[in-house]
Amino acid sequence: MTEFFRVVTPGQVFEMLASFDRLGSEKVKTEVAFGRVLAEAVVAPEDLPAGPRATMDGYAVKAQDTFGATDSLPGFLTVVGKVEMGRAPEFEIGAGQAAEIPTGGFLPAGADAVLMVEYTNPAGDGSVEISRPVTAGENVLGRGEDVARGEVLLKPGWRIRPQDVGMLAGLGKAEVSVFQRPRVAIASTGNEIVPIERSPAPGQIRDTNTYSVGALVRSVGAEVFSLGIVADDAALLRKAILRGISEGDVVAVSGGSSVGERDLMADVVSSLPNARILAHGVAISPGKPTLLASVHGKALFVLPGHPVSAMVVAEVFLLAFLRFLEGEDLASGLAGRKVEAVLATSIPSVQGREEYVRVRLELKDGRRYAHPVFGRSSMLSTMVRSDGFVRVPIHAEGIAGGENVEVTLF
Repeated sequence: MTEFFRVVTPGQVFEMLASFDRLGSEKVKTEVAFGRVLAEAVVAPEDLPAGPRATMDGYAVKAQDTFGATDSLPGFLTVVGKVEMGRAPEFEIGAGQAAEIPTGGFLPAGADAVLMVEYTNPAGDGSVEISRPVTAGENVLGRGEDVARGEVLLKPGWRIRPQDVGMLAGLGKAEVSVFQRPRVAIASTGNEIVPIERSPAPGQIRDTNTYSVGALVRSVGAEVFSLGIVADDAALLRKAILRGISEGDVVAVSGGSSVGERDLMADVVSSLPNARILAHGVAISPGKPTLLASVHGKALFVLPGHPVSAMVVAEVFLLAFLRFLEGEDLASGLAGRKVEAVLATSIPSVQGREEYVRVRLELKDGRRYAHPVFGRSSMLSTMVRSDGFVRVPIHAEGIAGGENVEVTLF
C-alpha cells in the first residue's frame, strides 16, 4: 500500500507548477489569433489614423471662420469641394471656405474642425449657412490620436480578445507571435470504468472524467487527445503515461491517486524513468488525493477518480497551469468571471484545508443569494445544479450565512 507523502498546501502546488518551462512560440495569422497568448509585444508600426479624420458627417472648416455664428446671426462659407471616402482630398481649405465630408473622411489641408451637418443649411449659391461655432479639433480624430507610432499596445502574456484582433488588423499586422497551445493527454483509470456507449454491468460506471476534464482543458484553448480507459494494471498504466508524455505536453489521469490496495499510480509513477513525485496529497476539499509529478520535465496530474473532485482539481490547478504554459501569469485560485452574493446558508469547514463549495445562485428582492449545493464528490449532478464555486480559505472555520461571498462562475 502506498502511503500519502506530506500533504502540501495549494500555494505550494503553485510554486511547484511555476518550476516547469513554458512552451515555445509560433506565428499565427491574425484572423485565428483570438484566444491565444502573445509571446512578443505588439508595437504600433504607424500612426492610426494616418491623418486627421472626421467623426461626424458635416463640413470640414477652419474653426476660426465659424466664431460668432448663431441661429439668429448665421455665418456663410464657400463650399469648394467634397471629400470622398477612400481617397485623399486633393484640394485645400482656405479662409472662408468649407468642404462636405462624411464620417471617416480625411480632412483636407487647411481644415482643423468639422461642423456637424445638423448646424448647416445649403444656401443655394455654392455656399453653406452655419448656425453655430466649432473649436479646433472638434469632431476630428487627429493623426495618431487612436494609436501613436512606436506605442506598445499589448504586452507578452496578454490573451488576445476580439477587439485586439481588430486593432492588429487595423495596423496591418497579418500575423502575430503567440505561445504554442499545450497538448494534453487524458485518461481515466479503473477496472470499473466503461465507455459511454456501453450499458454498465453491476459494479461498473461510465467514463465521465475524460469528457468533463477534456472540456475544461479545451475551455482555455489547449488541445486534447485521449489515452482511453486504462485498467488497474501497472504495466498498462505505465504504458499509457509514457505515451502521453511522449505525444503531449501535459498528462492528466483520473483515478488511482488515493491510498488503497488497488491504487497503483504512485508506485507506477515512481518507477518511470526521469520521474519525480512532487506532491501526493493536497490540502484541498474536494480533491485531497491528488498526485503531481514531473516526468521527463513534463507535468503529470493524477486527479481523484470521483467526478466532482476531478473537476475541482482541474479547475484550480490544471487550468491555471495550462494558462501558464500558454504564456499567462500563474495566478492561484479559480479564474473566470466573479460575482458578489449573499451566502444563504452557513458553510462549515475545517481549518487546514482550502474548500471549494458548489453554489446555486438566486436573485430575490434585488439581491443575489448563493445557496450551497452539498453532496458527495461522486455526485456529478451537484455540479450540474450549481452556478459556480465559493472558496473557503485554508485557515477559516467556515463562512456564516448572511455574509457576502465571491462566487466564481462556471
